[in-house]
Amino acid sequence: MGQKLIEPRTLRGFRDYPPALMIPRERVLETARAVYRSYGFAPIDTPAMEYAEVLLGKGGGENDKIVYRFRDHGDRDVALRFDLTVPFARFSAQHIPQLGVPFKRYAMGPVWRGENTGHGRYREFWQCDFDTIGTTANASDIETVLVIHDLFTALQFEQFTIRVNNRLVLNGLLESLHLAEQSVPVLRAIDKLEKAGRDKVIAEMAEAGVTAEQAEKVLLLAETTGTNRAVLDRILTVFGTNATVVEGVRRLRELLEVAATAGVPEDRIKIDLSIARGLDYYTGTIFETVLGGDYTDDKGKTYPLAGFGSVCSGGRYDNLASLYTKQVLPGVGASLGVDRLLAAMEAAQHPWLSGASTPAPVLITQFPGGPLGAYQQMARALRAAGIATEVYPEAKKLGAQFQYADKRGFRLVLIAGPDDFAQGVWQVKDLAKSEQTSVAQADLIAHVRVCLGG
Repeated sequence: MGQKLIEPRTLRGFRDYPPALMIPRERVLETARAVYRSYGFAPIDTPAMEYAEVLLGKGGGENDKIVYRFRDHGDRDVALRFDLTVPFARFSAQHIPQLGVPFKRYAMGPVWRGENTGHGRYREFWQCDFDTIGTTANASDIETVLVIHDLFTALQFEQFTIRVNNRLVLNGLLESLHLAEQSVPVLRAIDKLEKAGRDKVIAEMAEAGVTAEQAEKVLLLAETTGTNRAVLDRILTVFGTNATVVEGVRRLRELLEVAATAGVPEDRIKIDLSIARGLDYYTGTIFETVLGGDYTDDKGKTYPLAGFGSVCSGGRYDNLASLYTKQVLPGVGASLGVDRLLAAMEAAQHPWLSGASTPAPVLITQFPGGPLGAYQQMARALRAAGIATEVYPEAKKLGAQFQYADKRGFRLVLIAGPDDFAQGVWQVKDLAKSEQTSVAQADLIAHVRVCLGG
């Protein structure tokens, strides 16, 4: 009697990523890495597991409910990281004295949260962060916007908007309305304005002791629309006597001016007073990035891509590592929501999600008894020219090899039999166009490059 087989199954809340999903995911990460590095951000990494005390601080917060925490073999109280920011704070407290400031870092990796799962939400997912710490300069806030802009341009999105606000404006506004003590519930309510609507926001503010008159004034500013200049002018008209508001507006004006001088199209940045983000964390400029355009679902209904929410968010914070060191480490940064972005790309039928399950666009077939050395020689020549190429491992019937090519999503199939070698030619089959061309071996690489659009 044979041994009973174990049923292969995936842990609930987690998922596998086959090649058709991993290839575009890796391309997104590679693109982000290239953009971050182009600005001088250096890569770091931290362990997936930390002491629970390091991740949770004094405890008692929301993170206690979602963290994967356990005792390891050494009976240590440990936990899996739930984001990349807290480990970076610990890293900074340990290493910044040697690395010096300002320090610009990026990090990419999986994080784990024991939350309820849903569409596009899993208990293991990737984050892709970049930060500059050790400086309060507005130039770093501005650079963060430039990085986000260049990132989404490199990701081949033509329509996107970076929504920008400044917590100094919000804080000064609340000071002027004598609501500073209720800032947390008020800002939490403002952050729900787009999804919940003004009536529910006013009701939530009322529960925090905000009068109807105060709530109307808050919403008057949060709902202000128009050009960026008009919005900032409106803030100063109403709250220009508050020094905190004035400083927040100054920083936003400088951000807009520098971005315009640097060549960022004006419509890519939008001052939005309704975003608050990270109530107890962010203290200055804050960012959210939403995609423009629409997508059509399987039932033929059209929806805005902005409905996926912010796909790259962040902002300025006063002190990253206050739990671990007395050295004050202010900073600014943002995080690319890789999985949410991929869901939006899939809905928008982004060309990177072609469904191909091979990273190589070219397949070289084998003829029975054909010269394997010649096939591999050509494959290496194509690779040396920057064209990823696979050689089919068996000399099966050509029909079977073409079926493989179709299933994997190859763009081109190269064929050479005895007669072709005798004539010094290769047959190039374009699978998308169903066209086959005979090409001299000396011209093959150039021809393949043209076929692939490069």
